[in-house]
Amino acid sequence: MKAHRAPVVIGWTEYVDLPDWGVRRLRAKVDTGARSSALHVENIRELPRDGVRFDVVLHRQKRDRRVHVRAQVVRRSRVRSSNGELSQRLFVQTTLRLGPVEKTIEIGLVDREKMIHRMLLGRAALSGPFLIDVDHRMLLSRRRRRAARKRSEGE
Repeated sequence: MKAHRAPVVIGWTEYVDLPDWGVRRLRAKVDTGARSSALHVENIRELPRDGVRFDVVLHRQKRDRRVHVRAQVVRRSRVRSSNGELSQRLFVQTTLRLGPVEKTIEIGLVDREKMIHRMLLGRAALSGPFLIDVDHRMLLSRRRRRAARKRSEGE
């Protein structure tokens, strides 16, 4: 993780990148009530030697927008979902890029088909340099757009 002097202020939802898997601008909901992060995947298939293969579904309506991923399972754990149900989940590690911060996080592979956001960022992924402004969303994305607009206007 890169060191930062001031906290990085993020909104309650942001676009994130998972660069190891070629995933860019995935909408993620920040959830400080959840310890672990979760990612909507389909076609989970366990492989020999604790490997796993799955599809990351990038968009709710455009279901053909997906990335095929192979990863190592780092742990298996029972997780209680927001509706109170316990389920067994596979967890993998990858790099998260959120604004200027890149860090390795654990992600639980789960079916979030009915959820608006393809990814949920829990406290473990948010530890460190992040400060969450719950009154706003897409703060980092908005800054990126403003900076691009200023460059195009010649400032």
